[in-house]
Amino acid sequence: MIYSRIVGTGKYLPDRVLTNAELEKLVDTNDEWIVGRTGIKSRHIAAKDESTCDLAEQAALKALEAAQVDISEIDLIILGTTTPDRIFPSTACLLQARLGNHGAAAFDIQAVCGGFIYALSTADKFIKTGAAKCALVIGAEVYSRLLNWTDRSTCILFGDGAGAVILKPDSKPGILSTHLHADGAYKDLLTVPGQIANGRLNGDGFTKMQGMKCLNLR
Repeated sequence: MIYSRIVGTGKYLPDRVLTNAELEKLVDTNDEWIVGRTGIKSRHIAAKDESTCDLAEQAALKALEAAQVDISEIDLIILGTTTPDRIFPSTACLLQARLGNHGAAAFDIQAVCGGFIYALSTADKFIKTGAAKCALVIGAEVYSRLLNWTDRSTCILFGDGAGAVILKPDSKPGILSTHLHADGAYKDLLTVPGQIANGRLNGDGFTKMQGMKCLNLR
């Protein structure tokens, strides 16, 4: 049986670090409250000129180096993100061009917090079926741009960054299994409700979350 195995990893975090002390100046909160409820002490924030593709590129390059894989060997690129650089083409295709790969299948997966796991699970199945021989899987977000910095229920939680892995087939188990589930009935518990219409944002483009209801789903 063919399995998929992670042979290299990479990550990238923007230079800007936003501390809880700084957030105290923006919203009614404090370090003790944030750490006590979330464990978060700081988060990284992308610079104004940094895009999702910029973050993904740095993570991908590190993963390729760790795996000792040339970009020409990659025949599948899957990028999990909810903050794509463009509506289309996919950020995976933009990354593909940056890296100098030609011909690999490349597409985005939008599953928000679960995006990387969805992407990894999809690549795993490509490898196991023989449809791909060397996959680059990335999760990358500039989620800070979807935050209302006056909403303490959300702005304390999220930051920006990217992680990447290289998958190759192996006769020994690597990824043992993945199990994907969703339930659209809870669509309003964590959402960005805005829509693109006639080339403009129609509605609210900020993250809305009903935190206590989310916790009660456990």
